[in-house]
Amino acid sequence: MKHRLLWKFLIINIAVIATLMIVVWCAIDYLAADYFMVLMNQYHIEPDDAHSLFLNTVHRYLIWGSLLGLFLSLLLSFLLTRRLLRPLSNMVEATKRLAAGDYQVELPIEGNDEITRLSLSFNQMAQSLARIEHLREQMVADAAHELRTPLSNIQGYLEAMRDGVIAPSNETLSMLHGEVLRLAKLAESLLNLARADAACTDLNPQPVALSAMIKEALELGRPQLELQKLNVNLDLAPELNMISVDPDKFRQVLRNLVENAGHYATAGGKLNIETLSQNQGLCVRFSNDGQTFSNEDAAYIFERFFRADRSRSRGYGVAGLGLAIVKELIEAHGGQVGAQADSSSMTHIWFWLPASVIIKEREKPSHSPARVSPAVAVAKQG
Repeated sequence: MKHRLLWKFLIINIAVIATLMIVVWCAIDYLAADYFMVLMNQYHIEPDDAHSLFLNTVHRYLIWGSLLGLFLSLLLSFLLTRRLLRPLSNMVEATKRLAAGDYQVELPIEGNDEITRLSLSFNQMAQSLARIEHLREQMVADAAHELRTPLSNIQGYLEAMRDGVIAPSNETLSMLHGEVLRLAKLAESLLNLARADAACTDLNPQPVALSAMIKEALELGRPQLELQKLNVNLDLAPELNMISVDPDKFRQVLRNLVENAGHYATAGGKLNIETLSQNQGLCVRFSNDGQTFSNEDAAYIFERFFRADRSRSRGYGVAGLGLAIVKELIEAHGGQVGAQADSSSMTHIWFWLPASVIIKEREKPSHSPARVSPAVAVAKQG
């Protein structure tokens, strides 16, 4: 490619110089020479010898000037073309390495022209692919780890019962049943995550009432919330109640957030759920006491299989996919997610949706915060 482009540039320059030379040559022969003859006749000078000398001299200097111009043009074109093609040649080699799976490839950055910007874009693409590959490898390793622990327990107890080391009992069978349920839940989470990855291609937005969906999520998470004895505080803005989202996927978002709060909130503590207008859009914030991650970890809690407290998470049977699913589904709706841990030992997890999902209501009822327990919230819903 390099040599073909180089020769194309050189041939173009030769063609341009040759064309200019022919035009000047014809102009001298048919215009300058005729004007010279007119001057000779006007001043009664014999023109034959002078005319021939004039043409020969002009042609000679034209040839030498054209050759000099051609030489300089070829030299400068060669240097410029080589300067332009060197980054492209490097990019060809880097692309081959990238296609072979070497995501650490990086192009040198020189100057500030279009090719430099192309090299910067290539480096950013390589870094993104390297990050995706790292996440994929980490996800496979984490999934294998999550599967190995319950499978090892099941295998060990079954072999022990087969060899007569331990006798089958309701307690043992109940424990094995729990491990099977844990595997089933992990498989379901992986399936939901795969669906969330493709959510942006099959969204089916419909008008829904946000307050009703939140209370529905609280009803589904009621056993865990009551087990933790959490006091739920709802602060829902009526003007932000009607939204246009995919109902099934949005239910998954709210259920995962309620489940996350139920797992990590402090027993006997509180869970605050509020909706507010933010950046010309809708923000839904879940806040609970029970600080299980630091602000340094806040940027990573939506990563797949990330757990700030691995021992506690494993004890609760959590694989670390719930918030990753939330992130994929919210971004499919054009929104964003975030988390923060403040100095008062409160954990805040929120998501933001653009103003395009908000359906303006003609009549807006007065807004008053509601403080309810999970049982009361469910009762109100019914």
